[in-house]
Amino acid sequence: MIIEEAIEVLKIEAKGILNLIDRIDSNFSKMVELICNSKGRLIVGGIGKSGIVGRKIVATLNSTGTRSLFLHPVEAMHGDLGIVCRDDIFLAISNSGETDELNILMPSICRIGCAIIAFTGNKNSTLAKHSDIVIDVGVEKEACPLGLAPTASTTALLAMGDALAVVLINKKHFKPSDFKKIHPGGMLGQRLSGKVKNIMLTGKFIPSVLDEAGMEDVLNEMDRLELGATFVVRADKRLAGIITDGDIRRLVAKKKPVFELKVEDVMTKNPQTVNLDSPACDALNMMEQYQITVLPITDHIGRVCGILHLHDILGKGDFKFNGK
Repeated sequence: MIIEEAIEVLKIEAKGILNLIDRIDSNFSKMVELICNSKGRLIVGGIGKSGIVGRKIVATLNSTGTRSLFLHPVEAMHGDLGIVCRDDIFLAISNSGETDELNILMPSICRIGCAIIAFTGNKNSTLAKHSDIVIDVGVEKEACPLGLAPTASTTALLAMGDALAVVLINKKHFKPSDFKKIHPGGMLGQRLSGKVKNIMLTGKFIPSVLDEAGMEDVLNEMDRLELGATFVVRADKRLAGIITDGDIRRLVAKKKPVFELKVEDVMTKNPQTVNLDSPACDALNMMEQYQITVLPITDHIGRVCGILHLHDILGKGDFKFNGK
């Protein structure tokens, strides 16, 4: 019985989120454009569980490049309203749209002159009528068997906040290097603030074959380290090219005789590279730009010094320093 009840809760909350898909319309687009074009901040207000969700939305937005601030509606009515200015945008969160503490604040927000967005489950509510843009986040029912405790409704609110944050990341072209600037104390921030040479794999952990090798050697080398690629190098260790598992997969799909091909006919010549002293954030930006997961690290004359895998930057799996 316990397991069945827990599963039912997850089903109800998942359905609440999935039902939001049909509500993503022109109002959502208008909201994104409004926030992107704003010279001020996005100020979020809510009471109770909605307020807690609002604080989380603010935290996510601040960490991804959108200046945000949480304003408690009651404190706002006792002086904190002074932080709001005309250039700001006010995001009011209330599932019912009839939260007294929030609605009492609305006329004052209107007089200041900033735009108002509502996240509410009631498009005909008092809050909705005070708002310039209404985002419908209503759910059919709460997961709470009493129908009283906010459960599915707060999950839906949180999911819509995440949808807004992610769209703004792309709209504002927020990059990993930007993330690093505002996360100096986090693990990812520490990795991105370092040099490539501090996190690359070296020595026997560099997958490589000579340019005169056969394709069987290439596959064996790729299988040895399971990094999804191998470098093709000349006798003096200068980089000639790179072969990835994607290259092999495409050859197989085209029914090409893989083992009869020459390495030079399969490899990508002059691949993207970075040097030993390149910042890790620049390497990550390059990976994002060219949609690649592996980068050769070369010296000033093109000799391979190491390999950098996306996982070694983001920390998925075992994080390694110089292969140790």
